Amino acid sequence: MSTVPAGPGDYRHVPNPEQALKYAIQHIAGDRVEIVEGVITPVSPSWAHETAVDLIREQIGPRMRELGLRAGSGNLDLPGTENFYVPDLAVVPAELAKTEGALLPHQTVLVVEVTSPSNGDTDRTAKRRRYSQFGAPVYFLVDRQERTCTLFSQPGQLGYTLVEGPHPFGTAIRLPEPFDLDLDTGGF
Repeated sequence: MSTVPAGPGDYRHVPNPEQALKYAIQHIAGDRVEIVEGVITPVSPSWAHETAVDLIREQIGPRMRELGLRAGSGNLDLPGTENFYVPDLAVVPAELAKTEGALLPHQTVLVVEVTSPSNGDTDRTAKRRRYSQFGAPVYFLVDRQERTCTLFSQPGQLGYTLVEGPHPFGTAIRLPEPFDLDLDTGGF
């Protein structure tokens, strides 16, 4: 009986290919990348993209400090899948913000994604579905191509059960508890 050695692309000998891939992308020099449904994607937002994120951060900042929360674009792992996200903005409890490794979506209070021409469909569908499956309580989608905002909450395995929007830019969006504030979307 002969054995055939593993050839290129045969990763059955790797103890945990998911962990190996997620480890590797965190060690790419000079670039930030994420994995969306198994596809390695560079993260390189434009100024317009970053402006929308910054406007959200400015508006929720005072309330975050009152609640002991921190915001950033740290890594979110989705264990058991070929997904490892770098959200545009994630709000988490201050103690978790000190974590060196990735957090899980259910540990967030709010996740924000802002679409770009190259990834709009990913943010609208794949990430929305995965954030819900992994328990992110609130997902706020700023769709720059459609010029709309949509707030998703009450996550479940089949998707978010409460959807508010899409609302055109300029509409005040009410962020639910613990924020309980109106977000001005006019500057997006």
